[in-house]
Amino acid sequence: MLERIILLGANGQLGMQLQECVPKAVSLFAFTSAELDICKTDQLQKTCLELAPTTIINAAAYTLVDQAESEKDQAFAVNAEAPGVLAEICPNDCRIIHLSTDFVFDGNQTRPYRPGDATSPLNVYGASKLAGEQKLLSRRPDSLVVRTSWLYSARGKNFLTTMLRLMSEREELGIVDDQIGTPTSVMSLADALWRFVANRSLHGIYHWTDQGLASWFDFACEIQKQAFELGLLNKKIPLHAISTAAYPTPARRPAYSVLDKNDTYQAISFTGQDWQVELRKVLLSRI
Repeated sequence: MLERIILLGANGQLGMQLQECVPKAVSLFAFTSAELDICKTDQLQKTCLELAPTTIINAAAYTLVDQAESEKDQAFAVNAEAPGVLAEICPNDCRIIHLSTDFVFDGNQTRPYRPGDATSPLNVYGASKLAGEQKLLSRRPDSLVVRTSWLYSARGKNFLTTMLRLMSEREELGIVDDQIGTPTSVMSLADALWRFVANRSLHGIYHWTDQGLASWFDFACEIQKQAFELGLLNKKIPLHAISTAAYPTPARRPAYSVLDKNDTYQAISFTGQDWQVELRKVLLSRI
């Protein structure tokens, strides 16, 4: 069967990557937020009626974590209310695949978080994403939520591109070393999502990240090492490990947000690779 898929958030880093690796058995209709606003119910309903999708991938989100603290209404409108409305207007024979985040957890655990573990977000962004999960799954239990973490790509604004810019501009940098998670490339996440699309029996909550774990300091050190080796940086600068307390931000972050992916490995027969290997792939794509 030819999958007819509506992609929301086509201009985001994940949305762009999904468009670059579309499987042959998929007819993809990709919309940027300007072309199809997830908060405009009439637009969504009209598009669903016209295109008759078999799956909707919701990669649209409010992702400004610190800004969300002062823009709570906007964050909840996009991340919480819109997925709930999408669940109500989506055709009955259409599945929704929705992207979520490790920030639904408070970071107090010392083992990787499983999909069924208790949630307790520390910030507005995490709370809005959790509310979106709940509204979607309560109204459409056949939907699929995929949580990911520390997502980056070769373009746009993310930790990788920010570090490459700062490492070329500054003489030294201080990077937080007491927040632990897993860097995840959009390349591997897009690959995993297309595998989720192919298995229509899956529903509920799953986790996807690359393998391994790191602090932001570890991630920055590896970025500098690999980028210098590949000629993307012409110098190395001193990197200093600092505490979260030394770098205060409006939004609190979980100290530990590694995600357990064992259910996902079995569900889609795909385990991905270590985050360092995926980082190399992304950096090579910039050359």
